Amino acid sequence: MHQIRKLRTVEMERLTVEEFKEARKTPLVVVLDDVRSMYNVGSVFRTGDAFRIEALYLCGISATPPATEIHKTALGAEDSVEWQHFDTALEAVRKLKDEGYEVWSVEQCANSTKLNAFVPDPKKRYAVVLGNEVKGVRQEVIDASDGCLEIPQLGTKHSMNVSVTAGIVMYKFVFV
Repeated sequence: MHQIRKLRTVEMERLTVEEFKEARKTPLVVVLDDVRSMYNVGSVFRTGDAFRIEALYLCGISATPPATEIHKTALGAEDSVEWQHFDTALEAVRKLKDEGYEVWSVEQCANSTKLNAFVPDPKKRYAVVLGNEVKGVRQEVIDASDGCLEIPQLGTKHSMNVSVTAGIVMYKFVFV
């Protein structure tokens, strides 16, 4: 029987912040539309670092670094992941579309595409919009998007935490 042991941090060969900034990124921007919890924002930073996304766009009331609560869950990823703040998610979506990104809102919508059926085109650049913890993605942002992605759910609840959703969606775009 083979031995399984946890790796020590020094064995994981992680990038430094400087190496991360120079490394090739996943062609994905994550847009947070009025995410109110700084802990959720920090968690999305940390997951964005793990999947080496291009950037995180923080919109509306979404908090921005520096903030103790963001740092508590980001654990320094707010220093590695590029980010910008926009007054509205609609402003961010328009900018991304002008730059050639295909934009998908992550929301339960009529005619949404189930995430498990979605196959990202490796030749395209994408952005995904994640919404407020209570209200979701604004309808005007959905209207400006190229489509909606929906994570199939099997339980009694109709939603998941925004940072959990972000991790599931980012994984899909990295490991297609």
